[in-house]
Amino acid sequence: MKVIKFGGSSVANAVNIKRCVDIIKNINEPVIVVVSALSGVTDLLQLAAVQAAAHNEEYINQFKEISHRHLEVVRALIPVNQQAGILSSVIRDLNELEVLLQGCYLLRELSPRIKDLIMSFGERLSSYVIAEVMKAQGEDCRQGYSGAFIKTNDKFGKAAVNFEVTDALIVEYFKQNPAAITIVPGFIAESAANEVTTLGRGGSDYTAAIIAAALDLKELEIWTDVSGIYTANPRVVKQAKIIKHINFQEAMELSHFGAKVLYPSALAPILPKGISLIVKNTFEPEAEGSLVSTIGSTDPNPVRGITNIDNLALLTLEGPGMVGVAGISKRLFEVLSLEDINVIFITQASSEHSICFAIIAADSDKAERVINAAFEFEIQNRKVKPVRVELGMSIIAVVGDYIKGHQGVSGRMFSALGRNNINICAIAQGASERNISAVILEKDVKKALNVLHEAFFEEVVVQLNLFVMGIGNVGGKFLEQIVKQHHYLKEHLKVNIRVVGIANSKLMCFNVDGFNLSEVKDLSNCGVPMTQGGFLDKIKELNLRNSVFVDNTATTEVAMTYGEYLKKSIAVVTCNKIACSSTMDYYKELKGLSKKYNAPFLYETNVGAGLPIIDTIKNLVASGDQVKEIQAVLSGSLNFIFNQYNGTKLFADVVALAKQEGYTEPHPLIDLSGVDVKRKLMILMRESNYWVEEEDIEVANFLPESCMGAKDADTFIAALAKEESHFKGLYDAAKAKGACLKVVATLKDGKACVGLQEIKSDHPFYHLEGKDNIVLFFTDRYKEQPLLIKGAGAGAEVTASGIFADVIRIGSKLV
Repeated sequence: MKVIKFGGSSVANAVNIKRCVDIIKNINEPVIVVVSALSGVTDLLQLAAVQAAAHNEEYINQFKEISHRHLEVVRALIPVNQQAGILSSVIRDLNELEVLLQGCYLLRELSPRIKDLIMSFGERLSSYVIAEVMKAQGEDCRQGYSGAFIKTNDKFGKAAVNFEVTDALIVEYFKQNPAAITIVPGFIAESAANEVTTLGRGGSDYTAAIIAAALDLKELEIWTDVSGIYTANPRVVKQAKIIKHINFQEAMELSHFGAKVLYPSALAPILPKGISLIVKNTFEPEAEGSLVSTIGSTDPNPVRGITNIDNLALLTLEGPGMVGVAGISKRLFEVLSLEDINVIFITQASSEHSICFAIIAADSDKAERVINAAFEFEIQNRKVKPVRVELGMSIIAVVGDYIKGHQGVSGRMFSALGRNNINICAIAQGASERNISAVILEKDVKKALNVLHEAFFEEVVVQLNLFVMGIGNVGGKFLEQIVKQHHYLKEHLKVNIRVVGIANSKLMCFNVDGFNLSEVKDLSNCGVPMTQGGFLDKIKELNLRNSVFVDNTATTEVAMTYGEYLKKSIAVVTCNKIACSSTMDYYKELKGLSKKYNAPFLYETNVGAGLPIIDTIKNLVASGDQVKEIQAVLSGSLNFIFNQYNGTKLFADVVALAKQEGYTEPHPLIDLSGVDVKRKLMILMRESNYWVEEEDIEVANFLPESCMGAKDADTFIAALAKEESHFKGLYDAAKAKGACLKVVATLKDGKACVGLQEIKSDHPFYHLEGKDNIVLFFTDRYKEQPLLIKGAGAGAEVTASGIFADVIRIGSKLV
């Protein structure tokens, strides 16, 4: 004999019921089929009963919906010539339900006993209809009534089973009523006085388990709408995997902590008898499913699953009057027990100064009232504070029978949460060590589950969620590089980069599943108006793990928002020099926030585009070296300009070409005035532990005064053309000395300056070609021969590659 159970989603409608019928017909032994109410009907019954008792005529609409759904199933699955009698029986039951609801409406009352009777109609109707469908197809089928053999006390709503009586009745019932197929309503039982009772949440699973245990069967099958027990909720964690084999203790922990496939009550009857539980998918009957048994899995991963309970309140009772006082816990939990308030989570500090516990949020007002009343004397005498209630809480739990034997599980759990700015409000771990639980804010649950699943089940690949601002020259190349290298990074570095947000100066777009970057040409099809606050708010709303903000702009407005990202543990990668070259206080603030919130702040491209200049300084300083002197050509655009300018064509035309090639800032005055080089030198000095502000760096301006006031690029270039004789004179003077012109940044003896210099042929800068940068570092270790870094220092592609490298660096540290 076999016992199987179909849940509400499996019998939701005629199409689904037909699937169940096909599964039943393929079983080659006597089978007891326990069925739930049609999906949603239990909720409709509950709502109708409450509305009727509240004298709200809306209950009639719920009743009509219940009637319609059942009658439609009969008409769809029963041949027309056999429908009359079945429809008559269904209508008779519906009339009885209607009378009960009318009584609640007239009396304005809903007693627990009447409520159980009303709630029983879902399973009574579904079991009858399904049994008649089987009979209509010629099967040897009968409808059983679970109230005839499952006996309980009279605690309506969640009755306790009398197993001694029930087990004997079940054996006798199925001995006296043999059939190839017996359809039994789940959830329903009867008291000793033969009044209808219900078995509470998961009651249909419980019914099936009670029958399987009483008959001493080898296994019980639960058929639902998923293909087994998952490592996490697959609706929240898309990478969740099916757990093929799990033991009872692990399953019990998962079911208690919200795993929707299992209910703790379903495991209780079969656990002592070692009856295996198989979870199968009605919609994929060939799928293997999950096996729950007394034998543990051979999987070396100590963690089996990650789960959660939502809609909780966290309550804390604390005060000096609790320390060393016997009976405080007894008084606290006794008053909760008397009010039938279930405590889900408890933790107490060793100081005994406080007790923290979690309950269902709906009970929080009642709990607050009764606790404060119970400790009124202590509260008045300031020995205990009024109980503190925090709403919007959830519990996440890491479950596994072998956690106890593995070091570092809790460390991995909490470090993964901490890296993603998920605040932990309370922690608990039992002596069995099968479960590590933490209370967090409900808004962080999705991110927490994904973070933990990645840490324990997807260690080989880390997912980065990028929010990219600026998709022009540099930003566009950056996105192209991501597309080109996506497979390589995932395959070889185990980093999966996903661009979730994109913005330009006018529009912003978001796609929580990640954009197909090869198809993102512009944002007009998906964009909404761009604002800095709106972009940040959306990132916070999505609350994705391993989030990285990438700034490809050159605007002050964006640079001044970095702190807000870092405070939310969102990494910042930027080529925008403004933040690190603003005030020293802001620079230090950003570095501090990065450290405090464990959020990387990377800006290698601020100096030298893709060259490893800043990283080199960081390594020198970290290893104990000290930078004493810097000589550098830090502007690829200016180097390009002075390499191209030979006095035969206008200086203004060379500048226009540099702008066209993307080497200069949008307004070339920033480059030629020395402002850009000054910013870069300031950043190098700050990285070298010099406290320096913008006014501490002297800039020797080589531009005529007439060019300095240009408001835009076109005006500036026109002004340069009028001053050609000035630039020709500078060039000719240098050439006469056998020298070339370079804008050089210098730090020596604590003094910093930027200016145009005549570089002679024996100097390392003389042969610096194209848009290359070069930096000479003289340090305590590099005294005679400086450390030299040289290479392309401008251009959209090399800058984008530097940004890309910073992003990869973040991902590599998480692997």
